[in-house]
Amino acid sequence: MRWTKYFIPTLKEVPSEAEAVSHRLMIRAGLVRKLVSGAYIYLPLGLRVLQKVQNIIREEMDKRGAIELFMPSMQPVELWHESGRFKDLGEDLITYKDRHSRVIVFGPTHEEVITDLVRNHINSYKQLPVTFYQIQTKFRDEIRPRFGVIRSREFIMKDAYSFDKDWQGLDESYKKMYEAYEAIFKRCGLNAIAVEADSGVMGGDVSHEFMVICESGEDFLAHCQSCGYAASLAVAECKEAQGSRLPSTLLGTGKAQGELKEVDTPGVSTIEKVGEFLKVKSEQMVKTLIYLADKKPVAILIRGDYEANEAKIKKFLKCVKLEMASEEVIKKVTGGPIGFSGPVGLTDSRGGYKTLPYIIADNAVKNMVNFVTGANKRDKHYINTNIDRDFKVSEWADLRMITDKDHCPKCNKNIKIEHAIEMGHVFKLGLKYSKAMKAEFSDEDGKLKPVVMGCYGIGVNRIAATAIELHNDEKGIIWPVSIAPFQVIIIPLNYKKDDIKTAADSIYNELKDAGLEVLLDDRDESAGIKFNDAELIGLPFSIVIGDKGLKKGIVEIKTRETGEILEVKKDEIKDKILSLIHKTSMTRFVN
Repeated sequence: MRWTKYFIPTLKEVPSEAEAVSHRLMIRAGLVRKLVSGAYIYLPLGLRVLQKVQNIIREEMDKRGAIELFMPSMQPVELWHESGRFKDLGEDLITYKDRHSRVIVFGPTHEEVITDLVRNHINSYKQLPVTFYQIQTKFRDEIRPRFGVIRSREFIMKDAYSFDKDWQGLDESYKKMYEAYEAIFKRCGLNAIAVEADSGVMGGDVSHEFMVICESGEDFLAHCQSCGYAASLAVAECKEAQGSRLPSTLLGTGKAQGELKEVDTPGVSTIEKVGEFLKVKSEQMVKTLIYLADKKPVAILIRGDYEANEAKIKKFLKCVKLEMASEEVIKKVTGGPIGFSGPVGLTDSRGGYKTLPYIIADNAVKNMVNFVTGANKRDKHYINTNIDRDFKVSEWADLRMITDKDHCPKCNKNIKIEHAIEMGHVFKLGLKYSKAMKAEFSDEDGKLKPVVMGCYGIGVNRIAATAIELHNDEKGIIWPVSIAPFQVIIIPLNYKKDDIKTAADSIYNELKDAGLEVLLDDRDESAGIKFNDAELIGLPFSIVIGDKGLKKGIVEIKTRETGEILEVKKDEIKDKILSLIHKTSMTRFVN
């Protein structure tokens, strides 16, 4: 491809709206342009990268027997009501009414559509197992699209769905897809870690996220470098014994119980401000959070220095919907205003609720003595609060976020909390959709049974952006060979000169005939502009043709990753480039 016949609108300026490195470089290198918030035009270079990623995905999926199809983005809302997910996704769903007043959903995912297809066409165990996949545009109305194509409202996903006759079959299908994902990310130059994850609105009991550790990532994972344990913060286990790891001088463990006292705390309601006012550390305080679990009030007790983990709370309660209670509900449940809730006194019926608030405490509260809580009155708190004497806990559970002060739940070594980007997610859905939508098959005995499902998603856009996040320098992108838009760029320093033009055209045609992807910078621009643009777009190898070298029959090959420059005879250039590409191992790009 000749630069003058292509479309590569590079920019010198750093875009003001771009937060992430990948976002800045994708715009500057002419890969994308924003149309509206959360939606991007993929320019020719960016499209080539996406196509490379998609080809890798297809090869690995096909290798494991998955069958590609293509489903519509427009989905009838009735399917979403049938599965019960219409309310779960809420405002994330983008919908419209067609001319016949039918509600259509722009699909954020396709579980309902594929289940509908399978229930209409697969009815015997002889047709199972089967795995379908597609690469399709998805839509989610993100509250705040961020980081360019990493979190957008319109995005490209590979989603796959497995259908088996039993749970053992699901285990086998899940393993195949798990292995496919490991291969895909490795081939794309990414070291993705499979972590235990929360299934969320997708459903199912088992899921794993494939995450890439990256400082700019907006997700977090808990990672043990000793035993390899890894989990998203939503599910990372906090060992019960860690609830009493702080010194007794902080927790009051072993001390006699002090007298429960109500104290004035005028105008202060947060843990930080109450702690400053009462001169106590957050470890000596317990916050009482009032939730509605499927519209029923529940009180969750969390030690003051920890954060509640709503994914754990929801899973423990086995509720469909978990939400923080409104100020009105809090007043009815506790008798006091928001910000002053506490467990003492919640044993009395309040506000007309026939079901008394259910008090669940995080394990870290279990060994605390003489702690501070809200008093369910404005500007009032209790000191010297104690379990059993002053209030009863209905149940104990792991309900908090893990921290970097915790230990690994598997080997008890140090745990590390790291920023990461989620690249893919695999789920054992089980019977969630097949039961709700009656996707059944006849087994060997002629009995009807629901198919057992799994689903598997990869963010195609995110692979491209994450590769840039990990592989860049102050000059621009450093593409892994496998997903680079072109493998080689030829840079003639003065293309107007006949001998340089002849040499550049000859090398260009020779490399193209050898099956290489080559970009020839035939612009009438200075050497500085050409070098800067070449390093900005980040192609793996540059061939520089200049007067001095050409007189000796020599050209230069520069490797973008290392900066290494080789002088090569002009008639040996093809063999040398092929050798360099062959020797470039993907593991060199994996951290």
